[in-house]
Amino acid sequence: MHRTGEPRRVVVVGGGMVAHRFVESLTSRVEGDTVITVLGEEPRAPYDRVALTSFFDGATAEELTLEQRVFEHEGVRLHTGVRATRIHRRERVVATDDGARHPYDALVLATGSYAARLAVDGFELPGCFVYRTLDDVAALRAFVEDRARRLGRPPKGMVIGGGLLGLEAAGALQGLDVTPTVVQAADRLMSAQLDLPAGDALRRLIESRGIRVLTSSITTRLDPGPSGDVAGLEFSDGGYEHADVVVFTVGVRPRDELAREAGLDVDPRGGVVIDAGCRTSDPAIFAIGEVASFEGRCVGLVAPGYAMAEVVATRLLGGDATFPGYDLSTKLKLSGVDVASFGDAFATTPGALDVVYADPVAGVYKKLVLSDDAKTLLGGVLVGDASAYAALRPLVGGALGTDPAAYLLPEGGAPAPAGELPDDATVCSCNSVSAGTIRHAVHEEGCTDVAGVKACTRAGAACGSCVPLVKRIVVGELEKSGATVSNAMCEHFALSRAQLFDAVRVAGLSTFSAIVERFGTGRGCDICKPAIASILSTLVHEHVLDGENATLQDTNDHVMANLQKDGSYSVVPRIPGGEITPEGLVAIGEVARDFGLYTKITGGQRIDLFGARLEQLPDIWRRLVDAGFESGHAYGKALRTVKSCVGSTWCRYGVQDSVGMAVTLELRYRGLRAPHKLKLGVSGCARECAEARGKDVGVIATEAGWNLYVGGNGGFTPRHAALLAEGLDDDALLTAIDRFLMYYIRTADRLQRTAPWLEELEGGLDALRAVIFDDSLGICADLDAAMAAHIESYEDEWRATLEDPEKLRRFASFVNAPRTPDPSLAYTLERGQPRPATPDERADGRVLIAGTTLEVRA
Repeated sequence: MHRTGEPRRVVVVGGGMVAHRFVESLTSRVEGDTVITVLGEEPRAPYDRVALTSFFDGATAEELTLEQRVFEHEGVRLHTGVRATRIHRRERVVATDDGARHPYDALVLATGSYAARLAVDGFELPGCFVYRTLDDVAALRAFVEDRARRLGRPPKGMVIGGGLLGLEAAGALQGLDVTPTVVQAADRLMSAQLDLPAGDALRRLIESRGIRVLTSSITTRLDPGPSGDVAGLEFSDGGYEHADVVVFTVGVRPRDELAREAGLDVDPRGGVVIDAGCRTSDPAIFAIGEVASFEGRCVGLVAPGYAMAEVVATRLLGGDATFPGYDLSTKLKLSGVDVASFGDAFATTPGALDVVYADPVAGVYKKLVLSDDAKTLLGGVLVGDASAYAALRPLVGGALGTDPAAYLLPEGGAPAPAGELPDDATVCSCNSVSAGTIRHAVHEEGCTDVAGVKACTRAGAACGSCVPLVKRIVVGELEKSGATVSNAMCEHFALSRAQLFDAVRVAGLSTFSAIVERFGTGRGCDICKPAIASILSTLVHEHVLDGENATLQDTNDHVMANLQKDGSYSVVPRIPGGEITPEGLVAIGEVARDFGLYTKITGGQRIDLFGARLEQLPDIWRRLVDAGFESGHAYGKALRTVKSCVGSTWCRYGVQDSVGMAVTLELRYRGLRAPHKLKLGVSGCARECAEARGKDVGVIATEAGWNLYVGGNGGFTPRHAALLAEGLDDDALLTAIDRFLMYYIRTADRLQRTAPWLEELEGGLDALRAVIFDDSLGICADLDAAMAAHIESYEDEWRATLEDPEKLRRFASFVNAPRTPDPSLAYTLERGQPRPATPDERADGRVLIAGTTLEVRA
């Protein structure tokens, strides 16, 4: 019982994220009348276990450590490296292995869970690891580095378990130069969160990153090698795989042994049984996080643990908060792979309807689960494009309020819903922060940006997936109140892209690490990293795979080719203006024939070669480069094509040499990285056969010279370009386009095409004319110099890669067998060319297996 007149004694057993959250919540609401003792078994303060994989990207233990000011609070005592050995419930004392005894008035069990291993022979062999703590990952890294030295080659790694943690572990192994394979007993990856089509889509994305996947594979034994380390795995179907390192990610088990010994009620499947107030069978003892079993379930996610921590803190302060149940929403944090699952993802609700959008070419699968009247959102799955996750998850259980296509179609496919979220909609599930709480922080607490709201409400402070939605709410509320709105690019940079561009240019910085140290915070994200890669490409003019900046690139830029739905790649050589010699056509044809590639003329007057395997790319490039071709940058946010008609050279209507001008423009702007892709067009007369007015820059010939149009695009929301200038000669045209492109690159937002940029430009087209022709901002000399620097520094990325053995190491199907074709690729013939085989065609054997495509059979 609490002793009258003395501080209440609260003991917390466990030093993880949930324990940290509980202490933070309680100390923020009490003033000196409570003494909190935290007993942590690990020899360090609580750290961010969710971001554990970032340890392999260079993050230190100190950087992962959670906010320590909570332990500087008067009355808080943190003991690390001590293990609670027994709970004396009658005396209300916790004993620890250092001989100490800690009395309590209230005890909170936050012991978490431990990583499970398969109960198979050999699971304790050297080289077998779990993926749970900082010590685990540090030991894993040390072993891999030592094993690589002993083997003289990159090790082969097996990750047993294809859930969220397994995929993160596979990515971490790949970052250590290990060839990873994920072994999953179920028929799909992330089987607890994804249905079969979503799992198949995720598998293609994972395999496209060079991570092999084995599904429906049950491991039965691990074998040692001559050195005694693990050497291989045997499966229930008799299959066998060699392995130099094995990581178990087959789930977690609650650390409930302390509770069992104390006689607390424990669920038969594990976990300390709690009620809705997170109280155990002993009224003085609570349990929170992964050790707690609520309604027969323990869940290994941080968000429910945080919710439980808040409930107990409120209860100890006399409130009557209750745990609402588990929110199982998850978002995969593996670089280059976008996956999310939320709500009733499997449509188990009676009468539930599925609305599905699938784009196998783009590697996208999206599903929304709706009530039987198609009005209420019940859940969903997003693979390949989870950008709608932050907006959709808070709506679960409420009215969707719009056509589901608005959330499922690609950007521009349907107008995004603009309505406000209701105040009770949960925006941050990790920290149970509602839209109303965020609005209160803006209006009542004086928070004027995402960082302020995060500090005040903790919205976005855990996994970060809700940050875009938080920003949208903050901006909306500030605009309604007439306040100045922050245009921060993301939570790591308070500057907009345009501001950051100028800051980097003035500071002369050349790496992401230097930029984030000078102008940002944290380790960056998938918003700011590609944006900074684009900025550095313009300012520094280095190869996209040089140094640390190689890690900033988007998926396609990593291999300088376009990923296709089956995990192969397409190769697009540059064909300036669509003009190509017979010798060039023959060379491309021979490459396509010799490598068994599918060929197609693109809408931009180029030839696309489909079906190239990763390890084939350098050989294909070498043949093309030797024939006089270079990268067409079809993979980058850069200049794609300059389309042209035949012009005055041949056409009886042509009044200018449109082909010659198109070639000039394409060679001038090739490799120019921008906030978004760029397309140009040149027509030799007003008949407009090159469709120049549907391009970012359009040039149309007249008797008086060239007319220049800007800000057009095709796509779901086509826009005609606007006339910027008339009657320009060649030199004036080039100068105007130079300045337009550089001004756009410097001032546009991330992923903003020229059309919306021009619409938002203050002063519109007239202001743009003043900048370009009248030098109204006094920057024309800078814009001219920047374009001259780009032209001078241009190098073909394919050729440069072929001349660099370190860069060529990226292009291997398997590290230990770099020339071995990926066996998962299979094709069939259609109209005389190979295309990816369908599942039925694979099952019937009507395929051309990868690596044997030249042995054509009908």
